[in-house]
Amino acid sequence: MKGYLALLTIRMKTLFQYRSAALSGICAQLFWCVVQVMIFQAFYDNSSLALEAMSLKKTITFIWLGQGLLQLLPWTIDKEIELHVKNGNVVYELVRPLHLYGLWFCRSFALRLIPALMRSPPLFIIGGLFFDLSGPASWEGGVAFSLSVVCSLFLSTAITTLMAISLFWTLSGEGIQRLLPHLAVFLSGLTIPLPLFPSWIQPFMLIQPFRGIFDIPCRLYTGIISPSETLYYLSFQITWTVILIALGQVLMSRAQLRFVIQGG
Repeated sequence: MKGYLALLTIRMKTLFQYRSAALSGICAQLFWCVVQVMIFQAFYDNSSLALEAMSLKKTITFIWLGQGLLQLLPWTIDKEIELHVKNGNVVYELVRPLHLYGLWFCRSFALRLIPALMRSPPLFIIGGLFFDLSGPASWEGGVAFSLSVVCSLFLSTAITTLMAISLFWTLSGEGIQRLLPHLAVFLSGLTIPLPLFPSWIQPFMLIQPFRGIFDIPCRLYTGIISPSETLYYLSFQITWTVILIALGQVLMSRAQLRFVIQGG
């Protein structure tokens, strides 16, 4: 366990150095928030169906929360992992007395956590002071939201690690890295809040894992999900996380059996 914690700490310290990138990302996300808010305001002004599903105030809150939690989405993988697989240096990680899945999970965890920590507080403060970002519907909802975000972090890390493992079966890894981000943004409810989707697709939207990254925390925050249902929805996130971690370990074991290093 000490080895994993040491790797996690080192990777977190490394990612904290990218403060300029975080600042530029905050500026871009502020601009995108303003644009999205204007689009949805126009949509609500000309549609009564949207009001039945979710109020404009809650929709604006979803938008700001989405940008604040944007870095939790599994849309990138650790570039060093990608490089190690491509050039064969992953063999050095295979000979360490640590499980390769655990190593990659720790790296992916830091990749999801640190950028989110650097960007979320400024976005939430600016949104609350100047752009009508409301607080949690209740203090219970705020606590439930915090717990759900922690579960979201682990769920997203499990998906990110799966993306990294897929590099063993591809030549470049570009395909999954281009496809999955779009799926994650769409299915998590970041582009359009899931309550606004048509009723015929709601059954699927409510059971797919990407919902647990963004939609569930935001529904708890806005009160769409009652605090009394928190345990059920946290269980939903944890269950998907366990399933994806188990799947990742199985795939990692199979990948190591077929992986061949040429040269050296």
